[in-house]
Amino acid sequence: MKLGIGIGWRPEIADAVEALPGIDWVEAVAENLCTDHLPDSLVRLRERGVTVVPHGVSLGLGGADRPDPGRLADLAARAELLGTPLVTEHIAFVRAGGPLTASQLLEAGHLLPVPRTWDALDVLCENVRIAQDSLPVPLALENIAALISWPGEEMTEGQFLAELVERTGVRLLIDVANLHTNHVNRGEDPSTALDELPVEAIAYVHVAGGMERDGVWHDTHAHPVTRPVLDVLSELRSRVDPPGVLLERDDDFPPAEELAGELTAIRGTLAASAAGPRAARQRPARAPEPSSRAAGARERTAVAQTALLSTLVAGTPAPDGFDHRRLGVQSRALAAKRADVVAKVAPELPGILGDGYRKAFLAYARNRPMSAGYRRDALGFAEHLLVTGLPADDAARRKLTRWWQERAAPRPPRRGTRLVHAARAALLGK
Repeated sequence: MKLGIGIGWRPEIADAVEALPGIDWVEAVAENLCTDHLPDSLVRLRERGVTVVPHGVSLGLGGADRPDPGRLADLAARAELLGTPLVTEHIAFVRAGGPLTASQLLEAGHLLPVPRTWDALDVLCENVRIAQDSLPVPLALENIAALISWPGEEMTEGQFLAELVERTGVRLLIDVANLHTNHVNRGEDPSTALDELPVEAIAYVHVAGGMERDGVWHDTHAHPVTRPVLDVLSELRSRVDPPGVLLERDDDFPPAEELAGELTAIRGTLAASAAGPRAARQRPARAPEPSSRAAGARERTAVAQTALLSTLVAGTPAPDGFDHRRLGVQSRALAAKRADVVAKVAPELPGILGDGYRKAFLAYARNRPMSAGYRRDALGFAEHLLVTGLPADDAARRKLTRWWQERAAPRPPRRGTRLVHAARAALLGK
């Protein structure tokens, strides 16, 4: 299906998106939509004939666990509500631990890379098939940006994606900004990845901005699209005419004129690069059939992902083979994002704490991994402050107490109660 030129729909820029000329389609974060009704802006866009594609971020199809049926049902319901031609998700894991490792469930709050190994591919392919069987429309998966590399990888990114497509028939959402990110952070050549992956499987393309700090590229979606990212888009266009190209922006939204300028730059890049004949695609060495390999791919994947995520969010020792400096960068990035999202879902907290919010939250999060989503995280942070006698200002503490009581319980949490709950959770491994 030909989608054309699109932009990521976000509530903060809904009016601007509706007014932008030449928008053929939009993409909305699936988890930010209700399953039974749409925001008025999306209703108006659909009435104009603008296609809306739901873009999921929480399935964790690259994780060791099979996809959660409830999350799949919610994504399917959003697809039906939107009348969309496809849905998209990511090749990533977002949580680890739980029954497969008999350990506490850990939430990353962000997309983390899966190792490009045959074990991880077996798990991913089975998860993708489960998702495909549960969704009413085709599924496309996105390559992600990464700050870290797994040791002992057996395939390149292009080879991994090619094998995934061959086994499952899934479509691809290629993010050229993520290819650039992995070039800076992991030394991977975007041209090689494009040569190796099956470009005919591309459903559409993402273009987004980022920034470099201390030699590391951060895929922020909060900065303008850079020339190197447009160069990767040009490389892709020289190989294939993608059915759709979409501009993503998730934070620090610029004026509508700047968004229009970035869309113009994208259109110009596509027009200047025509697809030509392709060289033969390189294939990875074929693995033995899954039935002839050692059993336990899910268990091995679970142990590896849990060890890594525990390092990143709970401060446990790093697994062998990882770059410790990069693990530190990734850990700080996860904590910073966690603080930002909690501030968005519970804006009263930074309002009560003022300039001290961020420092207090990062201190709280250092050894307290998230396990039940951002709203529960906000409550846990408030509980932690109250049981430790914070904030020091009496008026602020009263405000925080009222905020917590309105959402959790009629009585404020006390230190003794919290310690009992913590001990009980530790005994139960929760």
